Amino acid sequence: MAASVPLSGETQLIQSLFAIVVKGHWNHLLKPKLGSCLTSSTIHQVLLQLSLYGYSPSLSLSFFKWVESVPNYKHSLQCSWTMVHILTKHRHFKTAHQLLEKIAFRDFLSSPTVLNALIPTQDDPDVNSHVLSWLVITYANSKMTQDAIQVLEHMRVHGFKPHLHACTVLLNCLVKDRLTSMVWKVYKKMIRTGVVPNIHTYNVLIHACCKSGDIEKAEGLVSEMELRCVFPDLFTYNTLISLYSKRGMHYEALSVQNRMEMAGVSPDMVTYNSLMYGFCREGRMTEAVKLFRDIKGCVPNHITYTTLIDGYCRVNDLEEALRLCEVMKSKGLYPGVVTYNSILRKLCQEGRMRDANKLLNEMSEKNVEPDNVTCNTLINAYCKIGDMMSAVKVKNRMLASGLKLDEFTYKALIHGFCMVPEMDGAKDLLFSMLDAGFCPSYCTYTWIIDAYCNQGNGEAVIRLPDEFVRKGIVVDVSLYRALIRRLCKRERLDCAEKVYSLMQEKGILADSVVYTSLAYAYLKAGKSSVVSGMLDEMFKRRLMVTRKIYRSFNASYASENDSLRLFWEHMVERGLMSKTVMITEMQQT
Repeated sequence: MAASVPLSGETQLIQSLFAIVVKGHWNHLLKPKLGSCLTSSTIHQVLLQLSLYGYSPSLSLSFFKWVESVPNYKHSLQCSWTMVHILTKHRHFKTAHQLLEKIAFRDFLSSPTVLNALIPTQDDPDVNSHVLSWLVITYANSKMTQDAIQVLEHMRVHGFKPHLHACTVLLNCLVKDRLTSMVWKVYKKMIRTGVVPNIHTYNVLIHACCKSGDIEKAEGLVSEMELRCVFPDLFTYNTLISLYSKRGMHYEALSVQNRMEMAGVSPDMVTYNSLMYGFCREGRMTEAVKLFRDIKGCVPNHITYTTLIDGYCRVNDLEEALRLCEVMKSKGLYPGVVTYNSILRKLCQEGRMRDANKLLNEMSEKNVEPDNVTCNTLINAYCKIGDMMSAVKVKNRMLASGLKLDEFTYKALIHGFCMVPEMDGAKDLLFSMLDAGFCPSYCTYTWIIDAYCNQGNGEAVIRLPDEFVRKGIVVDVSLYRALIRRLCKRERLDCAEKVYSLMQEKGILADSVVYTSLAYAYLKAGKSSVVSGMLDEMFKRRLMVTRKIYRSFNASYASENDSLRLFWEHMVERGLMSKTVMITEMQQT
């Protein structure tokens, strides 16, 4: 390290180094006397001098790269930041961006502390805005959206106006990640900083509305575009048509098509496909086919035929679906996995497993790889007819091909084993499902409980929590809730009581669903004193019957309206349910 020198001495040193760099005698800097002075601080000062005196940024960059090769020297973040600014100021954008990307992931540039230290070293607000906007884009494109948002917020707080492109890229990345609420927060901040959205920004926002199904917000954005004199383009119209079609709002979708044609924007195949999809999904094949015949200026593609094939399968016209598949092939459009899945689903629904397997063979011949939908469709079909051997074979082939079992796969197999019933197989899959990170629903537990109860084996249900523990699975209230709720529904109050006792022994507190299930079961059993004790405990713990619980119980006990109504009235009297919930729900039904 160089010895500490007075300020005048340091200034003289910088000037000497500066002169050597300008003359191009860089090897002189490697001499022992000067080499010890090559610190990141002195290099930073030399770069500032080169910029101050108007020397070419190419000279600064060449020197910057040369110094990097000096043994035991490493650029400080401040040096690199200054180099980025020099390049940006002289519009060497590509090189500046590359260097910024290099340091963005190495030095935690999104940290407010780091930015607070760096930004004051450069006094050009336009260059700062440019560099920080690039930083937003770099982080957003790397799926580091939180870092991008931090940089954007830093810009807002310190009065730097972000570039519109940076904001649009960040919004688009948030939409892709389905972070819809964050999209609107970022958009509001963007507007507050004075950034004016363009057609690309609005298209990203309308796409966000399409993903979340928010028609009201999409229409609000279209009105905002009109006020700002931003005219919709083909993407805007297609996104709106897709949104309306997915929601079954066919009149509105067709109205958008009419508006786009009046505005001089010609529909493309995406437009027609979206409109047809809306009709096909609802089985309105007459309207879908009419649209197909009215296609002008573009050629039907894979999506067009697949949409129609799926529509015909939905209305049970498999013959027409297969005919269209042949038409598709004759036009050189060979079916993909989505097309095959639509036909396969219909064959499986009709129990035509032999034809389904023929279709699988055709897929293999055409090198069309089955996906999760293909395998799940087959597994579900085999489970429904009790052919668990074939279902397990498909599952094993699925794993061998590199596909992962999803929640639907586990549920279909568990249901299949419960129907047979082969309870060891059902339990093994339940444990595998939990190991894979999926949470079984109440419905899944119901199949297992019902299968055991149908065998007269209520004790097996009671032992389930202990089996979970032996497998190393953490047992919480959700398991006990499902067991107690279903046992009460099946009027196996004796088993429900034992599960409840086990729950208390483990120190797990019951929730509103547990208390409500037991209380109603005791009420039907004529044990009014026990009901009173249950409700007292609920009141002490401030547990309430919510609207969701009310609806769920009404659906489960739909045939017991009279006794259930008396039970709810009692709950209201005891202050365990809002009277408003009961009245409004009764009015709606």
